[in-house]
Amino acid sequence: MNYSGIFHTATDNMCYALNDNELVINIKTDYDVDRIILHYGDPFATGIMGGKTTWNGSQVEINTFTRLAYQKLWSATVTPEFKRCRYFFEIISEDEVCYYLEDGIKSKKEFESYNGRFQYFFFPWINSADVNRVPQWVNQTIWYQIFPDRFYNSGTGEKSKNLKPWAGPHNVMRHLDNYGGDIQGITNKLGYLQDLGVTGLYLTPINESTSNHKYNTDDYYTIDKAFGTDETLKLMVKVAHKKGIRVMLDGVFNHCGNGLMQWQDVVKNGKSSPYFNWFIVNDWPFSTVHCNAKAGKYYTFAFSDYMPKLNTNNPEVIEYLLDVCTHWVKEYDIDALRLDVANEVSHYFCKELKKRMLSLKSDFYILGEVWHSSMPWLRGDEFDSVMNYPLQESINDFWAIPTQTRDEFERAINRCYSMYMTQTNDALFNMLDSHDTIRLITKLGSIDKFYQQMAVLFSMPGTVCIYYGTEVALEGNYDPDCRRCMPWKEIDSGIYNDQIKTMKALINLRKTHKSLRSSAYRFTPLTRNDRLLAYTKSDDNETIQIILNCSNADVPLQIDNSRILFSRLYSNETVSPNGVVISKI
Repeated sequence: MNYSGIFHTATDNMCYALNDNELVINIKTDYDVDRIILHYGDPFATGIMGGKTTWNGSQVEINTFTRLAYQKLWSATVTPEFKRCRYFFEIISEDEVCYYLEDGIKSKKEFESYNGRFQYFFFPWINSADVNRVPQWVNQTIWYQIFPDRFYNSGTGEKSKNLKPWAGPHNVMRHLDNYGGDIQGITNKLGYLQDLGVTGLYLTPINESTSNHKYNTDDYYTIDKAFGTDETLKLMVKVAHKKGIRVMLDGVFNHCGNGLMQWQDVVKNGKSSPYFNWFIVNDWPFSTVHCNAKAGKYYTFAFSDYMPKLNTNNPEVIEYLLDVCTHWVKEYDIDALRLDVANEVSHYFCKELKKRMLSLKSDFYILGEVWHSSMPWLRGDEFDSVMNYPLQESINDFWAIPTQTRDEFERAINRCYSMYMTQTNDALFNMLDSHDTIRLITKLGSIDKFYQQMAVLFSMPGTVCIYYGTEVALEGNYDPDCRRCMPWKEIDSGIYNDQIKTMKALINLRKTHKSLRSSAYRFTPLTRNDRLLAYTKSDDNETIQIILNCSNADVPLQIDNSRILFSRLYSNETVSPNGVVISKI
């Protein structure tokens, strides 16, 4: 048995409270392990700790495991009678047995002859206040991300003198172009979004700023005049709520714009400014040319001099930003907040933000932009979720690497859902393109592959987000070209009717079949074809099967037509290359 492949820790995603009564215990092993028996029970079942007692606990075999690239991840859910749990593992491989405790692994002989005090794993107590809880509405939400300047120009707001005429879907975007999309334009199109099936709006920043993307905020309390006013936003949120659509704003709190009043005071007065410690300044005065960040004068977002980094370790900055967020909730009635560059903001600020937002709305949703493994932010006292870029990349890899097998795809997906707690997985923010990435159809170059990936997106645990225009397979290369104008003229003329109909069908499936939203999935090889993906999603009432032919050959499969919920390139009991079938079992 390979002992080095065995891993467990009684914290985070390896041992956690699922709710007020149940405890999830996970353990990783090498593939040579055949069985695991969990020994668990109350630590005081036979007396107080430190006394001369013998403790064994109850036994339960762990029958559930998922396959990772090099390990098995075994999982058990137990209900400690008195909310406390002491435990250890009995690990079996063919004719070898070992025991895994907090101080390491012992052979059967060592374990049975041990005369010391066993150092068991402990989960001391399931405290209700410590249980990681996410808003229940999020899992059921279909998000729609909007880059306001490119969505719809209503003709209101104070537009730039250099406003560009609304561009067609094939026009390439440039960084400094403004097209006049605004908040009233979003309000005008809420009926379209409701008809599409959208139940959540995520807007990129809308506060006063000199750019079209608004990630360099100059005033957190003022809506950018090009987009509208406080009243415009209040109306948009009110109308959205009436249509069953929640609203999420983008909080850019890692950095600000160089026009922020506090920053301008620092530029002018240096250390004598009362706001000097609101930022992280190493050397003042600053250069008049754009090289301050790389020269180490002050910290910024990346090396963008016009985006100085806010010091979220400073209590004054923390209170200022909390007041901003309080203002957004009380004035606009927003339901959620996405934090930009969330992994660089202090954990202390994030904890305070969580408490403040929950005091205003008990089901408020906080989403962090983190592109990597995010467990430190997802323990229940900071974010509810992160943007699930690992899932996006794992999905894309299978289509980008023709030699990748279904086993590799399964293990990649399993990795994404083994990183966090189950309740977090239910709220993970899943998307296949965004304002920061190349658009999906441009990346794939195939509408059939595009819908295959969409089928995966709509059947994964978590919550789904569509980037504006993705419903019509809008093209766009890397930033800034991924921010093309929404093709309303073409949509209204009916050019995209088929694409919109298909997206509506996928959205409706996700909304009406709880199994597609559940965390219970299982890969099921149907043939020897390594490029045929097949997996099931289940809940208490039904099981649905998703099949995708990613090979270059037809695959014969007998599927009862009466059970098919969605299909492309499937006929005569054959799934064609790039075909997809979603059916009941």
